[in-house]
Amino acid sequence: MKQTIEITTETITLGQFLKLVQAIDTGGMAKWFLQTKEVYVNGDRENRRGRKLKHGDVVDIRDFGTFMVKGLE
Repeated sequence: MKQTIEITTETITLGQFLKLVQAIDTGGMAKWFLQTKEVYVNGDRENRRGRKLKHGDVVDIRDFGTFMVKGLE
């Protein structure tokens, strides 16, 4: 089941998103997390913490959850 995560901006970086959904505790953990965990954005494996996410993007964090970004269109 997908959880909808609302953002108040047009985009959010993947690193900020991981912190928002509490997959990581600090922004500094993002690089390590992306290197050790399987994270997919719209079905493609992603390891860039600076990847911009926008309204409608789907983030799948294996063994954690699947999320849809709801933001400014």
